[in-house]
Amino acid sequence: MTRLLQPVLAGVTTAVVGFASSFAVVLAGLRGVGADERQAASGLLVVCVASGVVAVWLGLRQRLPIVIAWSTPGAALLAATGPVAGGFPAAVGAFAVSGLLVITAGLFPALGRCIAAIPAPIAGAMLAGVLLDLCLAPVRALGEVPSMAMPTVLVWALLNRYAHTWAVPGALVVAVAAIALSGPELGAVDARPVLEATAPSWNAQALVTIALPLFLVTMASQNVPGMAVLAGYGYHPPLRGILVSTGLAGVVGAPLGGHAVNLAAISAALSAGPDADPDPARRWVASVTAGVSMIVLGVGSGLATALVVLSPPMLIEAVAGLALLGALASAITSAVAEPEGRQAAIVTFVVTASGLTILGVGAAFWGLVAGGLMTLTRRRHSGAAPAAGRAGPGGKTREDRPDDATRPDDAAQPDDAAQPDDATRPDDTARQARQPAG
Repeated sequence: MTRLLQPVLAGVTTAVVGFASSFAVVLAGLRGVGADERQAASGLLVVCVASGVVAVWLGLRQRLPIVIAWSTPGAALLAATGPVAGGFPAAVGAFAVSGLLVITAGLFPALGRCIAAIPAPIAGAMLAGVLLDLCLAPVRALGEVPSMAMPTVLVWALLNRYAHTWAVPGALVVAVAAIALSGPELGAVDARPVLEATAPSWNAQALVTIALPLFLVTMASQNVPGMAVLAGYGYHPPLRGILVSTGLAGVVGAPLGGHAVNLAAISAALSAGPDADPDPARRWVASVTAGVSMIVLGVGSGLATALVVLSPPMLIEAVAGLALLGALASAITSAVAEPEGRQAAIVTFVVTASGLTILGVGAAFWGLVAGGLMTLTRRRHSGAAPAAGRAGPGGKTREDRPDDATRPDDAAQPDDAAQPDDATRPDDTARQARQPAG
């Protein structure tokens, strides 16, 4: 029993940190696309249970520390997208289609390779544009509800300095205390778990605005980095089984409000790293414990939703923004890491962050389109014949190259050790996967 204590505690910590740090993002996303209080509570419960069940199944089957979580960037995408034609039923239909696309990516590896082939600057810039508005919420909250937001932000800043893992949960505790002291009667809150079915509907706007961007964000920002994190600790689980399992969970959970489940990226390190257990062969116990703990935490989703409803909307958005600051930093790092891709990345970021809607299609999709077109334009330009001049060893002088086309080796590259875990580029996954297990 003593040998199991460390991985069990690591698993419980993984689940608590994962839930407390981003459940507000999930609720904000579901409410953003039209869910009412009961539908949002149902969605939070479903993604908790679905991620827990899949984590337990994969952990026991593979004997590897495979941590499963909900798609936090996907929830942020929903919050930024807002209501679509057809309301929440259309969003539910889009959730199911996104899950089917994940299954397809698992069954047909070529599709997964296509997603991994999206240039890292474009994927990072799109995610940064999606996250920006929520990450501005803490600043807005300081102006709108200063008496509640100020202690929340201060506690987050202090814990971020001295106990980084608990910064967002600590801020959440302060926010809940502020809500309780502000007057709402928490004793009258119905904390029972809620399951609310919604019949899905489908329309082109919801599929293009929600389903496709949700699939791309989940793959590029969760599944691909999640595999890289596991590979970094010497684990190489079969991606096919993970994608099929999480995609199926997404399809089954969609009618109950679940938007997406996927590989964990950041919190995976809590269960897959040496802190979970000195013996790598026993760390799967931590991921299985995390799955069981997520199911238990899902039972409290009704209370979590009630707290959100009782609080000023800007305060909960502020907590969600604090939870996403690390993801925003990683996305920006990925967007600007490669000099030759920065211009296309900036175009993608600006269009996505603008909130632009054309033909009923949201900004995330148009950001990808704009960045892709810019990338193609740049590639055609760089493929043109060089101007006349004295050629160097490669037939081209430095003067022949445009100033903004500096080669990656000519520029100061960021230190790999400074890169956040969830900023891993897709091409890193393939490279790490070829390394022998440690």
